[in-house]
Amino acid sequence: MRSAEITRNTAETRIRASIGLDGTGRQKLATGVPFLDHMLDQIARHGLIDLEIEADGDLHIDAHHTVEDTGITLGQAFAKAIGDKKGIRRYGHAYVPLDEALSRVVVDLSGRPGLHWNVPFTRAMIGQFDVDLAREFFQGFVNHAQVTLHVDNLKGDNAHHQCETVFKAFARALRMAVERDERAGGRLPSTKEML
Repeated sequence: MRSAEITRNTAETRIRASIGLDGTGRQKLATGVPFLDHMLDQIARHGLIDLEIEADGDLHIDAHHTVEDTGITLGQAFAKAIGDKKGIRRYGHAYVPLDEALSRVVVDLSGRPGLHWNVPFTRAMIGQFDVDLAREFFQGFVNHAQVTLHVDNLKGDNAHHQCETVFKAFARALRMAVERDERAGGRLPSTKEML
């Protein structure tokens, strides 16, 4: 099992993240931000990733630090769990619709952090969740997971649908990228022999 647990404590947040890349989608989520928990559930279920995240953040200010630091901590756990990357597919992509919304996510477990974000949300808030925080979550993740991630919402009128398709497509793309490639014979998927 490729798994890891990371605890990250700052003056603003205390977060514990546990990840199992070869899981079944089991999850236990308690970030204090209900919409974030809903999105993390999409990652677990659609990525078949076992995920436990507990966060205690300065929500009396707003959800920014908790959401961003959850992405950072999850990225650190992912980087530890994926290990040397030998024999994986490395690349993953997915298109996911939800009613009128459609998103595409492409990931490269490259060892080089980069987020390319094109999500024109149709409103600023989803309930109490500031949509800008979705980008902050993914920025934190890619910086610490050391992956390149392209996120494009291709269409959508409902901001909840837009955001949910992004997280579901991310989960599906990540699932593809971390899968073991039997034809690769355990080799690293890079001509540089380094990721």
